[in-house]
Amino acid sequence: MKGIAGESGETSNEATPVNSNINGVAILEFILRFLAAGGTLGSAMAMGTTEETVPLFPQSILLNAKYSDLPMFTFFVIANSVACAYLVFSLPLSFYHIIRRAAKHSRIVLVTFDTAMLGLVTAGASAATSIVYLAHKGNVNANWLSICQQLDSFCERTSGSLISSFASAFLLMLMIISSAIAISLS
Repeated sequence: MKGIAGESGETSNEATPVNSNINGVAILEFILRFLAAGGTLGSAMAMGTTEETVPLFPQSILLNAKYSDLPMFTFFVIANSVACAYLVFSLPLSFYHIIRRAAKHSRIVLVTFDTAMLGLVTAGASAATSIVYLAHKGNVNANWLSICQQLDSFCERTSGSLISSFASAFLLMLMIISSAIAISLS
């Protein structure tokens, strides 16, 4: 008879599975947002501090390469910096979603801006990828030579920065998916 009394309408203070799922998704989204902010910050800093000078011929001509020489790298740094600033400023709202599970409208706003930041980070990383590819492989048809044999450090830093940026774009995708799940559960 005790089991029947519990089923007849008693309320419990325990979390329902839907509420705990929303809370788990909100915590995951906060962690992903924090990691993506760190990835975009690291990517922008690595690219923004990339510079190398090497002698081209036996000490007669110096070859200097820095990120600001190429507009695509400048766009990449700006795109990752803007995305990082957005992600840092959105952390309090994401933390608010952990506390207030039913905040549907603010989640929709975050999904909208997260999607815009995903596009910005992807555009910046794609533009920079084309230049890094040319630096590594060159283009025989255009008579552009590969410069990575001379500028090892420059190419390594730009490649690492691209990896971090694409990882951040992947984290942004996961955040959008988790936000959509949280919206559908609330």
